[in-house]
Amino acid sequence: MATIPLQPAAGETGAIAQPTRGVVGMASLIVAESAIFTIFVVAYLYFAGRDVQGPRPRDVLEVPIFYTVCLLSSSFFIWLAERAIEHARMAAFRIWWAVTILLGLTFLYGTWVEWSKLIFQDHLTIHTNLFGTTYYSLVGLHASHVVIGLILMSFVLAFSLLGKVEARHAYNIKVLSMYWHFVDGVWVVVFTVVYVVCR
Repeated sequence: MATIPLQPAAGETGAIAQPTRGVVGMASLIVAESAIFTIFVVAYLYFAGRDVQGPRPRDVLEVPIFYTVCLLSSSFFIWLAERAIEHARMAAFRIWWAVTILLGLTFLYGTWVEWSKLIFQDHLTIHTNLFGTTYYSLVGLHASHVVIGLILMSFVLAFSLLGKVEARHAYNIKVLSMYWHFVDGVWVVVFTVVYVVCR
């Protein structure tokens, strides 16, 4: 009976590359956070349309197309930053990293504008009805993740301007970028559920 060797023969390059701890750790965090977001999304879908008193989503929600474009396009710019630091182009890295932060801040500003309108003009708070409770919980959960990402990226930018971030830190930047791509991906789901499906 023939046997299959577990180790590659001499001269062969059949070794399987193992994922690094940083990637595994971030991937595990993303899986856990995805489960939390899934619970909130399901709750939003379950309670959609069950309110007996207004305001209802179609009465007060405006589709934040511009701010959504800002957030989703930030994934492209953080990818450019990743590529720049991999090739030791630190000036380009700082520019694209700063643009990513700026786009994230613009998105947060849009959330603040929307919430201000909902609270002070439409009188929709987390206590108003089921829609208010699930809306602020879901959108607020995502906004909190945006804030965390922006804080971490701001630290990176500050250290980069001080000359403490170099090309040898490209791997760490990649791991942090995974989190930001996750935040952007989650917004696609939240946007679809809140502003398209249940509006």
